[in-house]
Amino acid sequence: MADDCIFCKIVAGEIPAEVVQEDEHALAFMDLNPWTRGHALVIPRNHSSDLLEVSDDDLARTAAAAKRLAARMKERLDADGINLLNACGPAAWQTVFHFHVHVIPRYEDDPLQLPTRPQEADEEELAAVAGELR
Repeated sequence: MADDCIFCKIVAGEIPAEVVQEDEHALAFMDLNPWTRGHALVIPRNHSSDLLEVSDDDLARTAAAAKRLAARMKERLDADGINLLNACGPAAWQTVFHFHVHVIPRYEDDPLQLPTRPQEADEEELAAVAGELR
């Protein structure tokens, strides 16, 4: 547990949260600033600051918990779709530095929009980036 981590304090029961799902490895609770009705967060009980630090086991268990919650959202909230989002680092909008996955139910009429729409890639740039990643 990190002393200054708000999510660790939720895991420890020191800060209240609307918990919707939990097991020995992961905890899911309602986001206090929801993007849509039902927006929740899934976190591992073990502290790690972000995607690059989380253990493979905690990542897998958190992803499995997010999948279970997404299925429940589709069924009980009548969601038309689900977005899973992880922000890794400040440039990616991470504000709480305890690895977490946003599980965001989507509805045909909800106003949520990503900040941009996919655009066709320049073939040379695509090949250059692929080369850097190989």
